[in-house]
Amino acid sequence: MSPSPVVRPYRPDDRAALYDICVRTAHEGGDSRHLYPDLDLVPSIFAGPYAELAPDLTFVLDNGERAVGYVLGTADTATFVEQYRESWLPGLVHRYPAPSRPPVTPSEVMIGLMHDPGRMLVPGLEDYPAHLHIDLLPQYQRQGHGRALMSAFLDALWRKGVPGVHLGMVTANTAARAFYDRLGFHEIPVADPGPLTYLGLHSSFSKKNSCLRNDVSYS
Repeated sequence: MSPSPVVRPYRPDDRAALYDICVRTAHEGGDSRHLYPDLDLVPSIFAGPYAELAPDLTFVLDNGERAVGYVLGTADTATFVEQYRESWLPGLVHRYPAPSRPPVTPSEVMIGLMHDPGRMLVPGLEDYPAHLHIDLLPQYQRQGHGRALMSAFLDALWRKGVPGVHLGMVTANTAARAFYDRLGFHEIPVADPGPLTYLGLHSSFSKKNSCLRNDVSYS
């Protein structure tokens, strides 16, 4: 019988699995390989920089063989944007040059996002300075593992004294919205959100009212 997956802190040797999870969940929670043939592109925007710049807020779900899910983020979005510009983006510009024309393909859209970290500074989110991304391979979803990952991440975040956290999710992903609603996240109105819905959680609400498990252990 296979052991139950456990949540643990990220290690550098998880990088390949982290990138694979990102690719296989990047299209509204499903596989994105048909959209982005370069399998490093999307993870280089939404996974790699967090593991590199904020490893203490990066956790994985380990099934005994490899990471099969993760949660990662930053305690302060404004600081992360500056670190991304200074420390992360320079290592990508040779492989992914800044766009010189309006995007035509999905990959070109992503490269545009890569070169625009300022997009993360959304007016109206100032009371929620942290942000996060969470992804699980499909066969590990709806089994309580997402809740366990969020428990580890939020516990680490609140210990830093962060007052609130936000995330941007594709509005069409109704299953993800239901998950966040159960954890106590609420919608934050912002101007021109596009295809995204922004959700937030205050630390005070989370500590007092959240239905997150408090007995999650990880090493």
